[in-house]
Amino acid sequence: MSNKQIPELQRIDKFKWRIPKDSYGDMRVDGIVYSSSKLISAVENDASLNQVANVATLPGIVGNSLAMPDIHWGYGFPIGGVAAFDMDHGIISPGGVGYDINCGVNLTRTKINKKDIQKVLPSLADILFSNIPCGLGVGGDIRLSHKEVRKLISTGAAWAVKRGYASKNDLEKIEDKGVLDIVDPSFPSEKACERGRNQIGTLGSGNHFLEVQVVDEIFDAHAAQVLGLEKGLITVMIHSGSRGFGYQVCDEQLRKMGQVSAKYGINLVDRQLACAPINSPEGKQYAGAMAAAANFAWVNRLILIHLLNRVFEQFFGQSQVSLGMSLVFDISHNIARFERHEIKGKMKQLCVHRKGATRSFGPGDELTPQPYKSIGQPVLIPGDMGTASYVLVGTSEARSETFGSACHGAGRLLSRKAAMKSTRGRNLRSELESKGIIVRSRGKRTLSEEAPEAYKEVKDVVDSAHGAGIVKKVAKLKPLIVIKG
Repeated sequence: MSNKQIPELQRIDKFKWRIPKDSYGDMRVDGIVYSSSKLISAVENDASLNQVANVATLPGIVGNSLAMPDIHWGYGFPIGGVAAFDMDHGIISPGGVGYDINCGVNLTRTKINKKDIQKVLPSLADILFSNIPCGLGVGGDIRLSHKEVRKLISTGAAWAVKRGYASKNDLEKIEDKGVLDIVDPSFPSEKACERGRNQIGTLGSGNHFLEVQVVDEIFDAHAAQVLGLEKGLITVMIHSGSRGFGYQVCDEQLRKMGQVSAKYGINLVDRQLACAPINSPEGKQYAGAMAAAANFAWVNRLILIHLLNRVFEQFFGQSQVSLGMSLVFDISHNIARFERHEIKGKMKQLCVHRKGATRSFGPGDELTPQPYKSIGQPVLIPGDMGTASYVLVGTSEARSETFGSACHGAGRLLSRKAAMKSTRGRNLRSELESKGIIVRSRGKRTLSEEAPEAYKEVKDVVDSAHGAGIVKKVAKLKPLIVIKG
């Protein structure tokens, strides 16, 4: 089926489309794509829709095989894909999480007004670029023994708190308080520990970034107040993940999974969907190794915030407290979790894969972090480096329709190779600076690969998710400084 053309999608409403399960004999559930007419036109002949259908063939899948408005082709599952599996009969798949396990975004707010720092932004960009380790394979100042890496992956964000890199209050503003407790620290290999031991507190490369932004527009005054966001104030968004540690975990587990699917009689329509039953030894091992990488990523982003705070204190000559610097939220993109959801009128424990998708739980939900029970879980949607990012909150509709999930970003339109071709001969740095966006990066290649036209219009993606009712818009953030590897 992976090579067949997906038939014309059936439109359900303005922001929802169906791939009927009877389109192919081996689909167990429908495929549902959240998208506007404009966005769907970019993928209606794309392999990512085949991937939505392919995921629908996997054993134990419940509800629907879902795709968010930022859908594009990925390894196995589409990026922007969401799928939940029954614990007794379902599977867990590395392709449903991805290589950069717990790639995610956090947002720090400040009391600094844009008008007060406009003239010093170039100097701030320089000191951030000098002090935030970024780039392919680049390590940081924190170097850990293998033994310490295993302590870190066992306890997650609490490791950073214990060592003074973060506060206990930060834990309340991180999904799962920054730890998945399904980890067995012996699962990740020594090679994974070696790759990760000097990459804590590093940004990485590709689509990862640190952005100094300004709150440009408020859509929901009450939610913005709860989040501490005011028009004209400075925020900082950081996008990074589990670095070489997570990549190594995924690479090793994929090789193992590729050898066991047949053992359990799982017929794969695409070998990239290699998987194992959730409760099998191989399934449990992947879940444990994935949790270790997720915990690594949470610590990595907390250390990046620590470095950010230190730079701001040094640059402005004021304390973090007087600058009003505080974590708003940290949200995960690539992860599989065990969660309780209602299926056919009964609450059931499921394994929910979100690949290039975020949680989006509403007000009062048991999975919404305590500080935001009144408004819903914050959802952070970064755009490309030339436009804007958005802060949203989850909804009760998302809980019932998408297992409490929403989109994670703008979503690629062009491959990295195509983006480089389209920008050949251009000076992207100058183009962005003409828009008032100061860019610092390790090389021209990253800027070309991440050019604004390589992505969908983030406004269209956000408006589709908002229109579908799976998130609610709160604020728009415009970039002032972009730091990339």
